[in-house]
Amino acid sequence: MTRFITVTLERRGVTCLAKLLDEAAPRTCAAVWDALPRSGQVYHGKYARNEIYHLLEAFAAQEPGKENTTVTPIPGDLCYFAFDSDDLGNPAYGYDSGADVRADAPTAAKPIIDLAVFYGRNNLLINGDQGWVPGNVFGTIVEGLDELADACQSIWMDGARGETLTFARAHEI
Repeated sequence: MTRFITVTLERRGVTCLAKLLDEAAPRTCAAVWDALPRSGQVYHGKYARNEIYHLLEAFAAQEPGKENTTVTPIPGDLCYFAFDSDDLGNPAYGYDSGADVRADAPTAAKPIIDLAVFYGRNNLLINGDQGWVPGNVFGTIVEGLDELADACQSIWMDGARGETLTFARAHEI
């Protein structure tokens, strides 16, 4: 069985279709599929290069762990990253309070999931604070990558504020 999801930039009206890589990343695909749909504020990558993503609270009953990882995602890759608020709470990242990643809360660090879409070449997942940041490649865009890349460039140049990134189930065949 092959499963597909859609990835949509709501305000820009762009949707692409992605195939889940169930054979290569079965735990991650199961966790993401079971949690869909998910929407949130989109961000454009600062370090990775050609990346958009959104952050959400951990949603899997059990963290999938590392599988089918990469530090050099290619255009069309969908990646899953597991962080905690201490990883992302540095003010240099620029998240506003709506992202809810601040590490200054009086409670223990909380898990945060980053669902990312890579739309161009020459990406490198290294961060000045964290070092190498491998991501689980759980899907690949099979339709609409060129239109999405244009919209992602608009996010980079015109800003992300007010744009929503949505991941949703499409179909199974």
